[in-house]
Amino acid sequence: MSEPSVVHVSFSIERRYDASPARVFAAFSDPVAKRRWSACHDEGGLGEHMLDFREGGRETMRGAPAESGVYAMNATFQEIVPEQRIIYSYELLRDEFRLSISLATIEFHRDGAGTRLLFTEQAAFLDGHDRPEWREQGSRIGFDRLAEYLAQEQAPA
Repeated sequence: MSEPSVVHVSFSIERRYDASPARVFAAFSDPVAKRRWSACHDEGGLGEHMLDFREGGRETMRGAPAESGVYAMNATFQEIVPEQRIIYSYELLRDEFRLSISLATIEFHRDGAGTRLLFTEQAAFLDGHDRPEWREQGSRIGFDRLAEYLAQEQAPA
């Protein structure tokens, strides 16, 4: 068995969406909307999802991308300022292994008729079970899916 280890990483992702801060914020706060765009893997889908969007509320996701195990995310919302900021802490697990513990901040800034979103994650990756570059890549995929979701929701039927 290897020695316990921790790697501390912080990264930020910035995106601009052609949607108002209210619409972008709603994509995070509405359980139906969040489920539609938030999986970062095609294989296995999102699986289980529960969202209690309030300060002190929780979000849980459970799914199984590829054959690498069952992933679970357990989050607690620390601060919610409607259309401005969401701060939450979360743990990510694969099967019984805790991969990381993170603090994430999402900021919503009006940018003309659209929104500039700034996501910052500060993470402690534990015991070599996950890699920071994989987390950042998965987060980028999620924000790409959010752009697709917002574009589809805006498109006329």
